[in-house]
Amino acid sequence: MFKQLNLVCFLFVTACASAPPKPASLAEKRLTPPELTTTPEQGSQIGSSGLPGVHTRVLFGDPAKSGFYSVLLYVPAGTTIQAHSHRDDRVATVLSGTWHFGYGDHFDAAALKELPPGSIYSEPGLPHNHFARTEAEPVVVHITGYGPTDTHYFNPVDQPEAREP
Repeated sequence: MFKQLNLVCFLFVTACASAPPKPASLAEKRLTPPELTTTPEQGSQIGSSGLPGVHTRVLFGDPAKSGFYSVLLYVPAGTTIQAHSHRDDRVATVLSGTWHFGYGDHFDAAALKELPPGSIYSEPGLPHNHFARTEAEPVVVHITGYGPTDTHYFNPVDQPEAREP
């Protein structure tokens, strides 16, 4: 019986020692709707289309690293984003503007669904592609995922860097 008790204690200590460390808790953050929808002076491109004028603002986490992240995506009026995917699954909420969003390997205006503020949608990870467009007004979208994230265009010539001289 003593051996069994030692074995149980050994297994318990081993399990506790090998348990992953507790992740850091989120920072306290409170933002009002105007604070969320006001375009910051500077933003990043991580997890966005990479197009000029389109950028993200990181709210929580680091989209380039493993773990939960939350970003705001700012898209100017009159922007078309060609079919692309991200390595991670993402969920999004339209905060302002009307977002036109569709799924598929090629941009198809007929496949776009109009998503007004308050709408939600998913962006399944690779190999599922999606595309989008803004019309007369800019759009702000809140995106959450579990990184790292990135952007892969279905057609490499659509990659923004490929278009630059």
